[in-house]
Amino acid sequence: MGPLDQVKLHSLMNISTGISEIVIGIIDGPVDFKHPALQGSRIRTINDSQLAACKNANSIACIHGTFVTGILSAKRGVSAPSICPDCEIILRPIFNENASHNNNDNTLTTLPASTPEKLSSAIIETIDAGARIINLSAGLVSPSLVSYHKLQEAYDYALQKDVMIVVAAGNQGNIGNISLVEHEWVIPVVACNENGRFDPMSNFGPSIGRRGLMAPGVNISSTSPGGEYTHMSGTSFAAPFVTGVIALLWSIFPKTTTTQMIYSIGKGASFNRRSIIPPLLNAEMALEVLKNIKS
Repeated sequence: MGPLDQVKLHSLMNISTGISEIVIGIIDGPVDFKHPALQGSRIRTINDSQLAACKNANSIACIHGTFVTGILSAKRGVSAPSICPDCEIILRPIFNENASHNNNDNTLTTLPASTPEKLSSAIIETIDAGARIINLSAGLVSPSLVSYHKLQEAYDYALQKDVMIVVAAGNQGNIGNISLVEHEWVIPVVACNENGRFDPMSNFGPSIGRRGLMAPGVNISSTSPGGEYTHMSGTSFAAPFVTGVIALLWSIFPKTTTTQMIYSIGKGASFNRRSIIPPLLNAEMALEVLKNIKS
């Protein structure tokens, strides 16, 4: 079963390609803007000084940023999920291009990393630039048990500004408290395999099970630098499925409140939250829940 089928995304994608009023913030690596699948996409950076275009096509940062962006905004009909091509993207590059990607199985066991300070600044800048949803597929360079005060302040700011934040849970297979996703406002995302089963590489725990979602994250196809396509695995690539569903739902029902949106995607996935592993995203059911709310 393909990833779009797993989370029942086709019905939503048949209704909408997204609208430009729904602005998705992508905090990630730089992007290969010359990729044919991204031509015509509504992508901008916060300011002209940011190095948003790839300089090193073989870097983890460039591959990661191009791949995640393709999941959300590649044009329809290519070898990428292309969930919300007509939504506007605010790209906030945060990873440097020094490290090259040498992993033969295309599985990123560690996410490209940033410091809590840089990540916090990027979140606040992206919110101030007008993002309604932020997709965050990043790791942190500090131990997970450290208290990230700056990051928590950035999450508080997102809560204050009513901006949703979808965060990849990480790929270390750890159980317990993961500082990056501990804030009550964020939606953590773990990966499932082609059979819809939890991928044990994903981090998981009580807060992830209570507030999070599971989405396709194994052997996903999307855009790669140089006009290519590749397959990658990791929670980095599960998170944009959740972000994309939220963006499409908001495109269909633009006046939906953030509280209603959080309720819809959570209720649509599962009526019970009793596991440390979150339920599988169900876009079709989330749409039905939202329709009932609106009626």
